[in-house]
Amino acid sequence: MAESKRAQRKERTGEVVSNRMDKTITVAVDRQIKHKIYGKYITKTSKYLAHDEEETAKEGDIVKIISTRPLSKRKNWRLTEIIQRAK
Repeated sequence: MAESKRAQRKERTGEVVSNRMDKTITVAVDRQIKHKIYGKYITKTSKYLAHDEEETAKEGDIVKIISTRPLSKRKNWRLTEIIQRAK
């Protein structure tokens, strides 16, 4: 039997910065990298567009997103769970 080998899906955790689009949220993911020369840690931010089918995520929520097939030009992530609600 042929087994299909698929790459492990990527997961990211970040904060919802926008939910104004229809069934789409913008998630900002922070990561810290070390400066090559000075050794100081710098916070870099990446923004991902994620699919939110039920439109449950609000601005300020901490969410987990997972990679998926391309759903539009820039949207190839989807919301898996809301870790923490905004206060």
